[in-house]
Amino acid sequence: MEQQKEASVLGMWVFLLTEILFFGGLFMAYTLYRIWYFDAFAAASTSLGLGLGGFNTAVLIGSSLTMAFAVRAAQTNQPKATVNWLILTILLGGVFLGVKVIEYADKFEHRHVPGPNFLWEDPSHAAAPGEHAGAEAAAAVSPERAALEAEQMQRRTQIFFSLYFTMTGLHALHMVVGIAILAVIAWMAYRRRFDAEYYAPVEMTGLYWHFVDIVWIFLFPLLYLVERHQ
Repeated sequence: MEQQKEASVLGMWVFLLTEILFFGGLFMAYTLYRIWYFDAFAAASTSLGLGLGGFNTAVLIGSSLTMAFAVRAAQTNQPKATVNWLILTILLGGVFLGVKVIEYADKFEHRHVPGPNFLWEDPSHAAAPGEHAGAEAAAAVSPERAALEAEQMQRRTQIFFSLYFTMTGLHALHMVVGIAILAVIAWMAYRRRFDAEYYAPVEMTGLYWHFVDIVWIFLFPLLYLVERHQ
């Protein structure tokens, strides 16, 4: 039994290492483009719902806590508590995905989805006292240059949203897989398949779930907090 547990732990850590390499490539691509096109990325980032992103971060942190409680309940041979904590983790994961659906719907509504229909418009702000000189300078820019800058902003913000949908979409896919696994594990716990001597599936699922949560902890500041102006 102990040998099987060690093999399971090793296998899970190898799998998580491949996932780290996979997401690491995306993080590297994002970092490079953010350095090259910081102004466009900062502008596009302000269109993301900071409140929704922060709420989802709190939800996932809470789900990590409930997952840890589920593992502890399995270790101490408490099948009912194990099932309850797993179900609560599933519910929190469902809340996270529901919020992402709301965010994605907003992006579709505002045409921020990369493709032929993509449209980016800088938020308009009323000119404050002392900004008239800047407005006059902007008016002096030639139409050709203004059109070129607008086209560049369209391309660069589209890169941001391409990375946004790729990274958050893959993360959401991992969440869906995790929820499906949690449902199976909860059913097994309900059938009393686990006890103080055999709880490796619950523990391995917990490692996977914590990894998914950690990925979001990195995604939230990278995507939502590029630059915030009050």
